[in-house]
Amino acid sequence: MANHQGTIFEEQAEVLAHITHPGDQFVMRVKAPKTAAKAKPGQFVHLRVSDERALRRPISIMLTDPERGTVDLLYKAIGEGTRLLSERKVGDTIPMLGPIGEPFDLSDTSKRYILIGGGVGIPPMIFAADHLYGRGGDCVVFAGSEVEFPFALKPSATLLPGVNGNAILAIRSLEEREVPSRLASNAGLYGCYEGHVPNLARDYLAALSDEERKRCVLLSCGPHPMLHAVARVGREFDLPTFLSLEEHMACGIGGCAGCVVKTVENGEEKYRRVCVDGPVFPAELLPEFA
Repeated sequence: MANHQGTIFEEQAEVLAHITHPGDQFVMRVKAPKTAAKAKPGQFVHLRVSDERALRRPISIMLTDPERGTVDLLYKAIGEGTRLLSERKVGDTIPMLGPIGEPFDLSDTSKRYILIGGGVGIPPMIFAADHLYGRGGDCVVFAGSEVEFPFALKPSATLLPGVNGNAILAIRSLEEREVPSRLASNAGLYGCYEGHVPNLARDYLAALSDEERKRCVLLSCGPHPMLHAVARVGREFDLPTFLSLEEHMACGIGGCAGCVVKTVENGEEKYRRVCVDGPVFPAELLPEFA
C-alpha cells in the first residue's frame, strides 16, 4: 500500500487563466508552486469548488511548469460542482490538495509508451508525453473526443503505421516537439479517425513489426467503456497495460475509503482506494477489466 505521508500539500491556488472551450470544457491555470514542483503524470488535484460546498472535486493534472509554479487543468462542467468551478475568475483563489495518487511508471527508456486518452482522460496523457519528451522517452499519443478538442491542432508531418490518410490532425504542442499524436472521434470531426480511440491505437499496433510491438506499453485514462476496450487491446497483443481510473471521491486522500475498487493480487481479493492506491493500476489486477 502506498505511503503518501508528507507528499500531499494544501495550497491556496490562484487562478491565472480560465479559458472556455466548446462542449462545456474548461482549461484552468493556477499558481500552486508546491504541487507544480512535485506532480507526476497520472496524479490529480482535489479542488474545493466553492465556499458553500465542503466536498472537493478531483481534477487530473494536464501540465506543470515547476519554474513558474503553475499547474494546468482540463475539466468538463458536467455537474453542479464543476459548474461552480467553471464560474471561478482570474484572481480567485481555490483551496487545493495535491499532487495525489500513484503516477504512471515512465522509468523504462527502452519502452515505447502508447498513451490513449478519452475526453477528460486526455490530460494525463499530455502530461506523460511532456514528461517523456523532456527525458528523451519514446511515446505516441492517441486522443478521442466527441466534442471539439480543447487544444490547438495542426496537420501532422509524421506518418504513423496503420493510421489511414483521413486522420491527419495532431495536437500542435506535441507536433512542435516531434511527439507523434493522432485524434479519433465518432462526431465527424475533420481530420480525425472515424471511430473509437482504442481502435485507432489497435490499428497502429497491428501495423508494427513483432519486434517493435514488444517494446510497447499501453497507458490509458478515460471513461470505463474506453478502458475496457484498451484492456482488450492489451490482451490481444499481450502488452503491459496500465489504467488510470475515474471515480467519484469524497476526501480524496484515503481516509474515507469511498472510492475503493476490487483487485486480485496473488490470487487474493483486495479492495484498494482509487485516490491514493491508484488512480493508476495494472489492468491485470482489475477483475472488472480482465
